[in-house]
Order: sequence, then structure tokens, then C-alpha cells
Amino acid sequence: MAASNESPDDHWRFFPYDAPYPNQAEAMARIAEALDEERDVLFEGAPGTGKTLSALVPALEHARQEDKTVVITTNVHQQMRQFVADARAITREEPIRAVVFQGKASMCHIDVDYRECQTLRDTTRELVETEAEIDELREQADALLDEMRDGGEGGESAAASDAYGAVTDEIETLEAERQSFESGNVCDHYRANLTRDTGAFFSWLFDDVRTPREIYDHADREGLCGYELLKEGMEGVDLVVCNYHHLLDPLIREQFFRWLGRDPGDVITVFDEAHNVESAARDHATRTLTENTLASALSELEEADDSRAVAAENVLRAFYDALRETYEETLAFGEREQVGENWYDLSIANADRRDDLTLRFLDRYEGSGIATELDLAHQVGESLDEAYEEAYRRGETTSRRECQTLTAAAFVSAWMDEGGDFGQHPMCSVRRDGGTDEVYGRAELYTCIPRAVTAELFSEVSATVLMSATLRPFDVTQGVLGLDDPETMAYGLAYPEANRRTLAVDVPPLFSSERGNPETQRVVADTLADVLRFTPGNTLAFFPSYAEAERYYERLRGQVDTDLWLDGSDVDTEAIRRKLVASDDGALFTSLWGTLAEGVSFDDDDARTVAVVGVPYPHLSERMEAVQDAYDRAYSETEAGWRYGVEIPTVRKTRQALGRVIRSPDDFGVRLLLDRRYTRESRDMGRYGVRSSFPTEERTEFVDVTPEKVKFAMLNFFTDHDAYDGDPPRP
Repeated sequence: MAASNESPDDHWRFFPYDAPYPNQAEAMARIAEALDEERDVLFEGAPGTGKTLSALVPALEHARQEDKTVVITTNVHQQMRQFVADARAITREEPIRAVVFQGKASMCHIDVDYRECQTLRDTTRELVETEAEIDELREQADALLDEMRDGGEGGESAAASDAYGAVTDEIETLEAERQSFESGNVCDHYRANLTRDTGAFFSWLFDDVRTPREIYDHADREGLCGYELLKEGMEGVDLVVCNYHHLLDPLIREQFFRWLGRDPGDVITVFDEAHNVESAARDHATRTLTENTLASALSELEEADDSRAVAAENVLRAFYDALRETYEETLAFGEREQVGENWYDLSIANADRRDDLTLRFLDRYEGSGIATELDLAHQVGESLDEAYEEAYRRGETTSRRECQTLTAAAFVSAWMDEGGDFGQHPMCSVRRDGGTDEVYGRAELYTCIPRAVTAELFSEVSATVLMSATLRPFDVTQGVLGLDDPETMAYGLAYPEANRRTLAVDVPPLFSSERGNPETQRVVADTLADVLRFTPGNTLAFFPSYAEAERYYERLRGQVDTDLWLDGSDVDTEAIRRKLVASDDGALFTSLWGTLAEGVSFDDDDARTVAVVGVPYPHLSERMEAVQDAYDRAYSETEAGWRYGVEIPTVRKTRQALGRVIRSPDDFGVRLLLDRRYTRESRDMGRYGVRSSFPTEERTEFVDVTPEKVKFAMLNFFTDHDAYDGDPPRP
């Protein structure tokens, strides 16, 4: 690493405000030191730590000194907006070149998919290059014509005449090509990029930090392609704001760094809401193939005029038939009728041998060899894909056809090569087609341990800062993501402790078997009624599922004076969030697995109380069991699978929900955990007691209360803060 001449305080030139938050100066200094040593950082900071600037400020300084680029990424839309606001504040203090990058799908002016865009871009570029070549040849022809008209010695005139004839012949040939391009499919927006002076666009782009919407609108008014211009303008910028998939998808990442004009070692990455990286990486690594895609591939091969298609069809049909047989035989009596429009998982894995789908495939297959015929299927697929691209380029089709043979061959090859590997869990799922009412299947290679994706990224780049309000325990995060000796730092709430009260309420433990108990429901409902009555303002109530949220919404509706709103998977969550914020005595009932449990702030009067009802364990499906089994095998500690795969993600989810209130030094509120598993009594509940899984400084603030005492605890707290408008409610 090149030696740096910066002083310890140089990064302050990128700090845009008068004074840092508590702990922010220390965090920036420690991150700056870690970046100098090219070490990764795990940074947990409670609301008010100023995590974004704590990471961005030293990262930008290091990048400026070492000629690198900073990429900051999130999977939460609200955080993306916050990044833009912080970047704008920075550039007013110390000018930086920053771009906010979004996927092509949201920025395309003519609404085509990625493959169509590629073909249009290539065809349009060929058209423009042909037009430029024609213009150049016409200039040559004009010069030769002038030379012929000027006369001169006979030999020179004859040579000019011969050259003129050759040039005009070439022009005629290129004109025919140009007309062919014109009659095909081209993109007028991208054509404008190539033929017009775009200097004014880039001056506008880097005059401030522009959002993707602003870029789209500006480019649309000018008749340009903002997405392609943004890619062109990314090279050598100081800061890029983007979504997770630009870094977690290996193929996209390779292109992304190429657009940056950077080798991975010249990139510093910053992940916000980094507790989500594990699940996001798992999603990116998981591969699927539907029965419908296989059927389309077989139809494609039947029509193909290619001698290799017979072998390709043979191997893919065997897999297709095996998939259908597998789910038909796995579905129990009456189970088919339960299948809806969401994917319904079926168990096909075996502990001592390959999965049932693979075994059926091997049993059904007859041919010269699976690997050989899959290779031929790849070859046929590539030929068909090239033909589809050429047809679209020439305007013979109105859309760019996808080659299903290529997709199917790639998946089946991966299934056979990797399906038995450690950390890969073969799955079969079914769903019902909403149009035909028919049930069809899907094969899936589910990735249990995501570090296969993340470890490669973290080893390639210069350094990575992973930040969140809920990253601890650090050893779990380090192991799951494959980090090597990261710097770790954690800062709790630096706001006055007197401004918050965290109550662990001793209601019966809400195991799934207990939730239907009428007496338990009565205790929880009565406690929630007290919570709503003694909150001077709005309440957020989080439940393990939308069904549980609806249960207590229905029990309390009409029984309390508070305005109630119910969130759900098919509800406009943002609309009801706005209604809550506009209210001065409302309550929102939602799921801990919904979009409001993290990344959304409820400042000051937006919400005074947050209640987490129950422990939000994920649905203990075969997927979760596979994850636990993989972690048990990967780590030697006792019950590593439960701790890594279930308990820690669950506690993080709970901590995220608690963090929705108390967002500033003057903010105040009550946070409630309604379940015995959060109380001291949980010590006798084995692995189901979760109190000990909270960081020490957080659980020391827990105050255990019985359900009957909740209203008194809340009354005392809010009275001390003079929060009631008029006389307080009477217990």
C-alpha cells in the first residue's frame, strides 16, 4: 500500500456539519485507522451514532489519498434517500463526484429487459459507426471528385477516378447496411447519446448529487439514455450509492467495477443495514428452474434445425419427467388441494444419498452420458441465443427472445455438479397457476451458508465497512460472512437513559402452541389495551406474523378509543404509516417480518411507544432446518445451527423493531417486550430464553414487570416527562 501523507484529522474536511454526534468522532478515527491497514470493519451503532457519516467521511479521505472509489450500498429505500442527503451535504463542504446508481429496469425510457437492451445498444452502436464511416467516405469522395474536376496529368486523374469509384462502391455497400440497421430495432435515446454532445449532461450530473429519478427525468427531456450516460460517467468518481445486488451478484459486480474503471482492490465498500447481508447473499446464490422453463426448452429444441438438439432434448426431457414425477409422488393425499399461488415446498433431500429428484433423473436417463449431452445442450442453446439476438437486431422480432435451452442446461449442470456439495440444499416446490389453475413444479438449489458469496467479495476489495444497529455478536457475523480478522466496534444509545424505559412483561411465552390459549390471548389483549391507553401519542405494535397482528387488532378494535390500523402483506404500508404519523393517538399493528420493523424512523411524536409481542422466530421450515444443519456442520460449538440460524437473527429482528422510536437526544418513549422469554425467568427456559442474547448494556436496562403493572410503569414514565395533554389517565 502506498504511503499516506494525511494527518489524523484530514478526514474532517468531508464532515458537513458543525459538530459530531456522541461517539461519532471516535468511530471515524477508528475506521480511518482500519482503512489505512486495509482491514474490514464491523460497526454496530445505535440510532444517533451517525453511522453513515462515520463510515463515509474516513472512507472518502482514504480514497482521496490512495486514488480509490467508495461504494456505499443498502437494501432499504429510505436509507438510499439518506445517503443522497448526506452526500449532498458532503459535496457542499468538500466537492466530490458522486453518482447514485440504480438498475436498468427502473431507468429504461422504452421499457425493455436487459437482454433486449444489450442487443439494441449493440445494433445502435453499429448503426452510428456505419453512419460515421459513410460520412467519412463521402468526404473522401468529394475530395476525389474535386481532384478529378481540377484535371492534372492523365495518370493522376485516372487514379483519382479509380479511387472515386472504389469509394462510392463502398458507400453504396454501407448504405445498404445502414438501411438494414434502420429497418431493424434501434434505441433512439442511446443513438442520441452517441451522436450528440453530452458535455452539458455531465456538467449537470456532477454539479450536485442526482437521484436516479432526477437523472431519468432530465435525460428523458433531452431525449437521451440516462442509464447508459450514468454508466459512462461512473469512471473515476469518488462515491457511488447503489443497491446490494450490484455487489453481491458476482456477474453484476464484475461489470459494475468495470464501469467504475477500477480493479476490486481500488474499491472501498460500505454496507448499511449489514445484518441483512447474510439473507441477501443467500438469495443471490440460490438458483431455481421451473417446470415451465423446461417445457419451453423442450419445445424450442423440437423446432431447432440442429443435429445436437436430439441429445439436448433427451437429457432435458429426462430431468423434466423426473421433476414432475418427484413432486407428484411427494405430494401427500389431499395436499395438492392446499397448493396456492405461492411456492409450496416439498421435502426431497436425503441424509445418506442424493436427493429424490436426482435419483429419479438418474433412473430415467438413458443416453451417451449426462455430462456429454448437457454440453451439447449448452452448444445448441448458445447457437439459438445468437439467432434470437440477430433476429431482434434486424427487426424480424419485436422483442428479444430468451433462450430457455441455455437456461435449463446451465441449471441442470449446476444441479448435478453442485447439488451434493456442503451448504447446498436441493429443494422441490409447487405452485398453482392463477390463470390455468394447474399445479406446476420448480427445482431449487438453496444456498445455506452465504459466505461462499460474501467471502470472495470481501477478499477482493480494499476494505469493507459493515454497519448496522444490530450486528452483534460479532463472532457470528464474522463467521457467517467469511471475514478475516475485522476491526469491531459497538456504540450503544448515547441519549439520556432517563428518556427511555424498556419493560420486559411477564406474559406467558407465546409459543405457537400457546397462542390459541383463550386466557393467554386475554392477558395479551388487556396488556395491549393498557399500553394504548397510557401512551400519550402513537404506538407501534409488532407481532411474529401478520396473522397475530390481525388477531389482536380484531380483539381491540372497538374496545379502545385509540385509532387502529392493520398492516398486511397486501396492504399499502406506506399509506397507513402516513396515517399513523398524522395522528396524535393511533396504533399500527404489523409483523416483525414486514417493512416497518427496520430502516424506518418514527421520530418524536410519530411514535412514543413500541411493543414487541412474542419472539419473532422465523417459520421453522425445511429451509431453516437445512441452514441450522449446515451451521452445525460448519462450526464446532454446541447448537451452532440454532444460534447462528435462528436465535441471533431473531434477536436482531427484535432489536431493530425496538429501535424505531427514540431517534434523537430529546426524544423519549417506552419500549415493551411482551413475552416471558425476555424476562429473568427465561434463565430456566433453556435455548428458548432470549434475554441473554441481547448485548449486556441493553438487557441491563430491561425492567421486569407483570402485565398488571405495565400501566403504572408507563404512567410514571410519561408523567415524569410531562407528556400528557391535560390530566393523565387513571389506572
